Amino acid sequence: MSVVVGAVALITLLLAACGPAATPIVAPTATPQPVTVTDDLGRTVQVAPNPQRIASLAPSITEILFALGLGDRVVATDDYSDYPEAARSKPRVGAPFPAFNMEKLIAQEPQVVLSVKGKYVDDFLARGLMVVVLTPSDLDGVFRNIEVVGEIAGARSQASQLVASLKQRRDAVAARTASLPPRRVFYEIDATEPAKPWTAGPGSFVQALIELAGGKNIGASGASDYFQMSAEEVIKADPELILLADAAYGVTVESVKGRPGWSAISAVKNSSIYAADPDLTSRPGPRLIDGLEAMARTIHPEAFR
Repeated sequence: MSVVVGAVALITLLLAACGPAATPIVAPTATPQPVTVTDDLGRTVQVAPNPQRIASLAPSITEILFALGLGDRVVATDDYSDYPEAARSKPRVGAPFPAFNMEKLIAQEPQVVLSVKGKYVDDFLARGLMVVVLTPSDLDGVFRNIEVVGEIAGARSQASQLVASLKQRRDAVAARTASLPPRRVFYEIDATEPAKPWTAGPGSFVQALIELAGGKNIGASGASDYFQMSAEEVIKADPELILLADAAYGVTVESVKGRPGWSAISAVKNSSIYAADPDLTSRPGPRLIDGLEAMARTIHPEAFR
């Protein structure tokens, strides 16, 4: 009996020493923190993390989103977002001019709106829409925009990989053309008025691409990034190549050759007149590098043989 009593006493002491059963410790669930980015207006914007409903109000931004594998999150686009093909099926909410259809945009319930137009910021905010403005001024700005979109959408790794690939392709083109003599280029945007065709000037993406591609933009002396250059000025500058961004709208090699006085231009004499895809050279998105590669092959085909 004493042995049993002793055993019971020992167990009692052990239980007393251990105290009451321990309560499992459960870590509190962390609240996702907003993502803070600086947009191209210099605004500091806090965006809900990893948004699943994104509105894109520019073709360039739409192309960035799809290039990052985020097309399934796009719930609205502008009327001009037509690439890739999957973008065409997204709900469209209008164009910057005259204005977006705010009711259609709100109906899509976007968590964040990505826009290139700062003029609409106040309207968006007044309607409770979070907006980030992405309007880059150069290639480095495009790369930064890709990284900002990746930051907002929780796709940092994809953005970094895409930017690294685009920079590598840019540098490969520059390496091929750097030692070649630049060729004079006239880039025609619109010749509705043949006597005063629109072209690209300083500060434009087109000029940056022409220079990287081994060309010299004859519109570099213009007063703005896009302007009308008189036919007399074009003839005097004597471009060695003419790139027609308006070829898709009916401008042909023969129509250019038939313009008064243009027969004296070297590009016309040598039939160095080529169509150019404006979507590849003016949309500040990933396909600018496609435009650069195409332009370089046109300006300096000898560097790619």
